[in-house]
Amino acid sequence: MSSPLASKLASKIRARQQALAEQGLLRQRQALSTDAVLSDAEPQFCFEGQTYLNFSSNDYLGLSRAPELIAALHRGAQQYGVGSGASPLVTGYNEAHLALETKLCQITGFESALLFSSGFSANSTLCKTLFDKQDVVLADKLVHASIIDGLRDSGADFKRFLHNSTESAERLLAKNTVSALITESVFSMDGDIAPISALSALCRAHNAWLIVDDAHGFAVLDTMVGNTSEPSDIDAQIVTFGKALGCQGAAILGSRELIAFLVSNAREYIYSTALSPANAALALAAVEHCEAHPELRQKLQRNISIFKQLCQDADIPLLGSDTAIQPLIIGDAEQTLLVAQKLKAMGIWVGAIRPPTVPVGSARLRITLSASHSEAAIRRCVKGIAQVLTEVALPRVSERPAR
Repeated sequence: MSSPLASKLASKIRARQQALAEQGLLRQRQALSTDAVLSDAEPQFCFEGQTYLNFSSNDYLGLSRAPELIAALHRGAQQYGVGSGASPLVTGYNEAHLALETKLCQITGFESALLFSSGFSANSTLCKTLFDKQDVVLADKLVHASIIDGLRDSGADFKRFLHNSTESAERLLAKNTVSALITESVFSMDGDIAPISALSALCRAHNAWLIVDDAHGFAVLDTMVGNTSEPSDIDAQIVTFGKALGCQGAAILGSRELIAFLVSNAREYIYSTALSPANAALALAAVEHCEAHPELRQKLQRNISIFKQLCQDADIPLLGSDTAIQPLIIGDAEQTLLVAQKLKAMGIWVGAIRPPTVPVGSARLRITLSASHSEAAIRRCVKGIAQVLTEVALPRVSERPAR
């Protein structure tokens, strides 16, 4: 028999799930089937017996299926085993971790690095460990949930400036004694790029740190740093391996002093099993692969240009991103799901992004491009979107909610 507490919790769970379902916001997992095929094959997967073109992944360079990296993971597992076995401060820190950290510092110019199993963990750990209630921290209005959670947990006075607005950031810097400003290089839902150089200049003028979450920019923009600033213009940079590098894990990059502080104080680092050495070896191989194959970034840029031109020709109102993340604002959550479902019926899988991931009224298709997409696949995707938009009654572009 259930206890009174269990019954209360069960009732809360059912009520919350029902409310989410009624609002079109219920999230459910879907087990997909993929084959690790040659890297030049079309990004696709199977679900319930049907094959779909994949336009929803963050695998921007197609490296998650690259034969060279599949082989690198195999070699890493043979050499180090499949797990680290302990936290980094016990016996979990391996020569493979050190080699990856050293390489990341070499290509970015930072003094030191610290590895984590996910970007979420890296972001939240940095914020909750570095800041406390004595700090004022500014963050772009659209920073990732992991940053928001970390700042809330830290107890810092957390203030948000208007998205990508140096004017808004400057006003807050002028009114407060700010410890740090946090932004992303490429924003995960809008696909636009932060004005890193301008924000860096503001931070220097106000003696504040600049922290950049480079999850969606690392390895796909012009430099490994993910922006046009010198590395010294950024005080801490978070890079993830699960996007353009196609594998798993993340790192915080910064000064030796910062990393030593995190090693001694970051609870997630101290008490979590370390990223496996095999995955560290894989991430190192992925970084080296990106260095050796700049044509992958060039192919991605060509695919972005092709997609945007085809959408313009088809009168599809994109948000204006120049990156692999191409949002199409629908507005209503249920209509967004309907459009995505119609595309799935055509064998095209795109992300249907709804609140709370994005603000209410700005639900969208999040279409992501990869260097491994063929032009034929891109044309098929755009044709499908154009057809579905004619079938679904949507507001005119001028009537859609502003960001």
